[in-house]
Amino acid sequence: MCDQKAVIKNADMSEEIQQDLYNIEKDIVAHIKKEFDKYNPTWHCIMGRNFGSYVTHETKHFIYFYLGQVAILLFKSG
Repeated sequence: MCDQKAVIKNADMSEEIQQDLYNIEKDIVAHIKKEFDKYNPTWHCIMGRNFGSYVTHETKHFIYFYLGQVAILLFKSG
């Protein structure tokens, strides 16, 4: 498991709900990665509203898309 905690910049909700959201996002990316590892490892998945990236990936094994305001970067490397 990840030992780092989310840094909340601004919120108007209970700490319990905030923690649920953080756990849900981790569960989503873990699920995506595990599903794509079925197509031979090693897949990497990044999800968020604001992040930069510069990655090396295998040919024909990269996708970057948005679901609403959340970006998902999925690629195979290794």
